[in-house]
Amino acid sequence: MSQSSPETDAGLALNFQGIVKHFGGARALSGASLSVRRGTVHGLVGQNGAGKSTLIKLLAGLHQPDAGLIEIDGRAYDTVTPHLAEELGIHFIHQDRLLVPTFTVGEALFLGREPRIAGTPFLDRRAMQRQSAEILDRYFGVRLPTSALISDLTTAEKQIVQITRALLHGPKILVFDEPTAALVRREADILFNLIRRLRAEGITIIYISHYLGEIEDLCDEVTVLRNGTNVGTLAVKDTSASAIASLMIERDIGDMFPKRAVEIGDPVLSVSQLSLTGKYQDVSFKVGRGEVVGVTGLLGSGAKDLLRTLFGLETPTSGEVVSDGETVRFRRPADAVRGHLALVPEDRRGNGIALDLSVTENITLASLARFTRLGFLDRDGERTEVDGLIDRLQVKTSGRDALSRTLSGGNQQKVAIAKWLSRQSEIYLLDEPTVGVDIGSKVEIYKLIGDLAARGAGVLVLSSDLAELVGITDRILVLYRGKVVREFKSSEATPDAVLAEATGSLARSSEGRRHVG
Repeated sequence: MSQSSPETDAGLALNFQGIVKHFGGARALSGASLSVRRGTVHGLVGQNGAGKSTLIKLLAGLHQPDAGLIEIDGRAYDTVTPHLAEELGIHFIHQDRLLVPTFTVGEALFLGREPRIAGTPFLDRRAMQRQSAEILDRYFGVRLPTSALISDLTTAEKQIVQITRALLHGPKILVFDEPTAALVRREADILFNLIRRLRAEGITIIYISHYLGEIEDLCDEVTVLRNGTNVGTLAVKDTSASAIASLMIERDIGDMFPKRAVEIGDPVLSVSQLSLTGKYQDVSFKVGRGEVVGVTGLLGSGAKDLLRTLFGLETPTSGEVVSDGETVRFRRPADAVRGHLALVPEDRRGNGIALDLSVTENITLASLARFTRLGFLDRDGERTEVDGLIDRLQVKTSGRDALSRTLSGGNQQKVAIAKWLSRQSEIYLLDEPTVGVDIGSKVEIYKLIGDLAARGAGVLVLSSDLAELVGITDRILVLYRGKVVREFKSSEATPDAVLAEATGSLARSSEGRRHVG
């Protein structure tokens, strides 16, 4: 239901004012506002729990506000429903790629709006194929077989299907929710060019991202949320990523990378001439007790395959791995776990934790033998262990029995690490440990990595965030086309220099996101 508003700004595509939303006794939004000008790219940032998701779900009609004003395209609405949002031309490109995996591309593109042959109930598959092919060629310059299953597509292709589905319906507002979280650099660049083109065609874009470099590159304005309210809307050309981050966390980010003073001990992990045919060759390095070693490289450099090999997910062709003074050959992950290695994978929701298990069940999943006596689970001991780790890692949760899917991304990552702390691991392999988490959670994870080193663990961090690697590691190994081409002492390295080695060019810029592979 709509109503007129004498204060409507005709230049705004969207205007939220004084939005309040409660869930039970918790207040998710406390008078939040968001004003987005037509034909612009507007960034929306904030820590996990700041209220971004709630605000967007109000726009989608999935929640209703308890108080406040909602204006869309110059008209005020008491309520917004999903059907109304679609009628108004509002479409959402979700981080989780909400597509039916068993549908074909054609079925996914036209779901709910299937064209029919005139005068019949039958689908006009030729029209479906023609329209989708036109959009795919016009905006992406690609062809996707309309008979292919969604489950068989790459992450980037699934995102193309989502965007194409929206474009087929003539959108006025497109909301991108963490769209680059699972994209490599080349795919992200294609997306950025598309967004600029859509803006030029007059489509309004709301862009949600934890990557502030993307906000700087793409957005005209950015709204910062903190604790359920907006703390500023800034013209991006007049501000900086560090200023935006400071607003998000209410403190100077100069102390973003906590400094450690840890004496590095004897090697806990030694790798000598390790090779995996077609992936990497003759890789050698050591990780000492209390040392944090960074690894980075372009997609296809072999960096990610190296971590998989160390955890027993790949079998090396040749070379030697020495763990805690003993030569080992991990043929499967269980062997690596017994060798006191831990892997915290990049896809924490898919591989790091079990979303439908509780915090307790996830934390003790790899160490149940410690709490089992004669086949019976020592629940008191388990609870004591879990409560201690929740407190030590400052996991924000309603309790040890809360389902892990209810936690924010940063807290899910802490649970994934806590699982291996409970296992009493000595070598930690961290694959993109801060991908998709907010600035505040990143700082807490950096502190946790420092704590792991302080207790004598060896930590190997694979990351595409070069400032992160320089800030939290002692040394950085750079892989290029399957070989270690440079080892940096982190205190003497810069993101520019690391990226130049990773790309094989000394003239490249340091703006390289999601380039690890």
